[in-house]
Amino acid sequence: MADDPYDNAFAESLWSRLKAELLEGGVFLSIEDARTEIFDYIEIYYNRERKHSSLGYKSPEQFEQEYITNLTNSVCR
Repeated sequence: MADDPYDNAFAESLWSRLKAELLEGGVFLSIEDARTEIFDYIEIYYNRERKHSSLGYKSPEQFEQEYITNLTNSVCR
């Protein structure tokens, strides 16, 4: 959905953080080096470890683990 304001906000936030945390003052040795660094930043840090305000300032992994724990506890009762 190109007109979804949440998609635009996500993209702007991602690119803003990417520039501030990865690209600011940095120089890549090659295109492949840039691809690897950007992939690692997005897939390992941004999507898994970075704390997100929409998740109560928890990382996606923390949020998911708490969700699974709560779900398991509620089913086991």
